[in-house]
Amino acid sequence: MPKARTPEVPAVPEVPAVSPALGPADRERLLAGTHHDPHTVLGAHPVPGGVAFRVFRPYTEAVTVVFEDMRAELRDDGEGFFSGLLPLTEVPAYRLLVTYDGTAHETEDPYRFLPTLGELDLHLLGEGRHEELWRALGSRVLTRQGVTGTRFAVWAPNALGVRVAGGFDFWDATGFPMRSLGSSGVWELFVPGVGEGELYKYEITRPDGSRTMRADPMARRTEVPPATSSIVDVSHHEWGDAKWLAHRADRPVHEAPFSVYEVHLASWRPGLTYRQLAEQLPAYVSDLGFTHVELMPVAEHPFGGSWGYQVTGFYAPTARLGTPDDFKYLVDRLHQAGIGVLMDWVPAHFPRDEWALAEFDGRPLYEHADPLRAAHPDWGTLEFDFGRREVRNFLVANAVYWCEEFHIDGLRVDAVASMLYLDYSREAGQWTPNEFGGRENLDAVAFLQEMNATVYRRCPGVVTVAEESTAWDGVTRPTHHRGPSGFGGLGFGLKWNMGWMHDSLAYMSHEPVHRKYHHHEITFSMVYAYSENYVLPISHDEVVHGKRSLVSKMPGDWWQQRANLRAYLAFMWAHPGKQLLFMGQEFAQGAEWSEAHGPDWWLLDPAYGAASDHRGVRDLVRDLNTAYRATPALWERDTDPAGFEWIVGDAAQDNVFAFLRRDAEGAPLLCVANLSPLVRHDYRLGVPEDVPAWHETLNTDLGRYGGGDVAGQDPVKPEPQPWHGRPASIRLTLPPLATVWLRPA
Repeated sequence: MPKARTPEVPAVPEVPAVSPALGPADRERLLAGTHHDPHTVLGAHPVPGGVAFRVFRPYTEAVTVVFEDMRAELRDDGEGFFSGLLPLTEVPAYRLLVTYDGTAHETEDPYRFLPTLGELDLHLLGEGRHEELWRALGSRVLTRQGVTGTRFAVWAPNALGVRVAGGFDFWDATGFPMRSLGSSGVWELFVPGVGEGELYKYEITRPDGSRTMRADPMARRTEVPPATSSIVDVSHHEWGDAKWLAHRADRPVHEAPFSVYEVHLASWRPGLTYRQLAEQLPAYVSDLGFTHVELMPVAEHPFGGSWGYQVTGFYAPTARLGTPDDFKYLVDRLHQAGIGVLMDWVPAHFPRDEWALAEFDGRPLYEHADPLRAAHPDWGTLEFDFGRREVRNFLVANAVYWCEEFHIDGLRVDAVASMLYLDYSREAGQWTPNEFGGRENLDAVAFLQEMNATVYRRCPGVVTVAEESTAWDGVTRPTHHRGPSGFGGLGFGLKWNMGWMHDSLAYMSHEPVHRKYHHHEITFSMVYAYSENYVLPISHDEVVHGKRSLVSKMPGDWWQQRANLRAYLAFMWAHPGKQLLFMGQEFAQGAEWSEAHGPDWWLLDPAYGAASDHRGVRDLVRDLNTAYRATPALWERDTDPAGFEWIVGDAAQDNVFAFLRRDAEGAPLLCVANLSPLVRHDYRLGVPEDVPAWHETLNTDLGRYGGGDVAGQDPVKPEPQPWHGRPASIRLTLPPLATVWLRPA
């Protein structure tokens, strides 16, 4: 039998119609990393006389083209370039046999694939309206022309050239130049064979010819800091929270129970991963009755001491605690436990790390081109250029990304005031007025309006919350409603009431004997309580850096401090607005919070002598949340003046505050706070005449909370004696430094 013979490609004519070798200009640009369209010169291209094959593989000994049962070795043109002309009538589906150190590897040629971004993607990118930007840019595992690999795409309009480096090319990006997709400023390359878990960065040639290695701004996964590479990610998580999502939008958030436990995940129980937290955090929060958790920033950040507020990876959950799927698992478990998940979101600024966003492609890109507008005066960071449509797109899509990809229920937007004002923390001469001569940052206003409108349109049931410390008009007004200032509303769902926080904490820090001189610090909040939809926050910012923990702000001895704290918490839960409490404060931790070791859980250990004192405060928080959720009067009309009535707001000499909350049907809850250290017997309060008797539903002085167990008659029946402008009144025994709630019996 004759021996089988491998078919050979017909010989290339000695004098081809054209030379397949690259010209010197293209070679120089590819070697320098400044070629804007390598696909036009690399790969396979029909030319007179056949098909020209050109390959750029530095450090390669030999390259052979393989297709069907044919093989043709290319000529070594030096410096990693190989070429050949084959007498073919069309470009075949070919592969490359590449030889390194005497070993041949068969692989695909990245330069035989069509672009992965279509005209619609590029159109939306150009307009700054690509609401699913994470699907268009960044790294994504795809199958193209029957081949699986990873598409890399990055926005770098000022770059002379962009190449991708990673483990697949031994971090030498020379042989993987990306193509520029025209005026979009996007560079793209599909790399066959690269898959999930691969590390990568972009090597960018700046306008001055220098090079910089950058992490992917759109990376969905990163290395664990201090390492800075991006990682190709593929999600395998299967969500189990369909029931939660189906009912999330049933009731508007400002008319629903909303009691928030703020958590710094890395220090809540130090050392726990996302998946380990998923076994403990939902159970703990459910036991205490909070409706939501708020996570301090989870997006990737290089310095743990920033608590996540200086973000470098806006699309990646921090790798310190696990993978993106691990974080999804945590959110999923919280939802399955009936707990909503808010997260802090930081679109105001970003750090200057040379591998991240700062002067990303050699010139100001994400930051403002004007140094006075770019540099944040307080934090040493750079402010985003909200007037650039691609930057707005990056941030608006990021907000949508967290809500849609991670099922986040709300975004608490950090540092809104620093975004809204051009003169924020700047002296005269350090800022330039807007086109109307004002101090408002019109670009930031437009961005916040667009972000809120987009999130509310795309993500039913999601709430946005502004951390805004000024009297900006209309933070929670719809964007299409103009106010007295002439601006449309910013469109947030809720706003942190920083004024209430500062005033009420200032009042509580005074010795009771002096509180009569500061009575207005408690009552003033009701002057503006309905100007916005408010959250009452006792956040991480109030229990660090010398401000002392919540219980340590209170005057008096240990008993009085705890009594003040309990009375304050019950007053806060009854006050119009939603509640937020930072971890550790729910059990009266005495020390300030530290991200290095988290809450002092040992205070609850039964072996500790004062554990019952701390457990008592935690028991009160649990009972506050239980009563709160069961009492629509405390949340149904938070933003409606008809839901609140003062009984007595001017009893400064007594340090007493009393008011009614009413639900949508008019059913009342009576809250009475005695913030003096005296027991007040037979304290008369005017009440509605249509309630036959009042029953005490909560008393912060109960012995099981650590109080003195001072109690009065229960139920309490009104007397026909007019008082406080009302036809009937009741007489109560008010415990010292305590708040009581009463409902119709």
